[in-house]
Amino acid sequence: MSARIDFNCDLGEGCGDDAAILPYVTSANIACGGHAGDAATMRDTLRLCRAHGVAAGAHPGYADREHFGRRALALSGEQVVALVRDQLARLAAIAAEEGVALTHLKPHGALYNLAADDRDVAEAIAAAVAGFDPGLIVFGLAQSELTDAAARRGLRVAHEVFAERGYAANGRLLPRGQPGAVIESLDEAVAQVRELAVHGRVRAAGGESIELRADTLCLHGDRSDAPQFARAVRAALEADGVRVAAL
Repeated sequence: MSARIDFNCDLGEGCGDDAAILPYVTSANIACGGHAGDAATMRDTLRLCRAHGVAAGAHPGYADREHFGRRALALSGEQVVALVRDQLARLAAIAAEEGVALTHLKPHGALYNLAADDRDVAEAIAAAVAGFDPGLIVFGLAQSELTDAAARRGLRVAHEVFAERGYAANGRLLPRGQPGAVIESLDEAVAQVRELAVHGRVRAAGGESIELRADTLCLHGDRSDAPQFARAVRAALEADGVRVAAL
């Protein structure tokens, strides 16, 4: 049983009500100019994090705004290192101006999903973090290549699970567009959160119950009902006696 979990949300993407979500989460993954975001949105989100006492982290993704970073691009390992490092540096510079210390990094979209299974991509992301600030926590899909790569470099790791995404039997997220990939029902999402946070397991699309390490729980901030989901998820966790706190 997990007595504590971090509750994170992808923010600063220009498509959600960040101010309404932040009171309920404990960590924010801030888009830093790749798939979304610019200097103004980064600054605004950092200020909201400071006001609400929410841990701020970088959310780098493929520089592909047309597809919101959800299309994998053919990049070399060196290019992935540069992509992650440059976006992290962009956010870190603004964070320093605002007096906010960055605590973590979580890749976005296709980069995140690719790093779950592609060791080379995972190693490149871990190398970028280690070279920039080895004190940052790497958020990665639970029990994936990314969490393994970061751990091998001696970085702190947070195994991540999802409130409103469906799972395959191998513990990976169902691809968007596939039936069950996105959980639209608040009740279903809350039930999944409780299973993950309290029991460390989730029911996959085929009906199998799979065990997953759950250090941090993600809610996507770009959904229109994200504030309602955030409030309900936070209430459910606290009702079950789970301490919700940043890592």
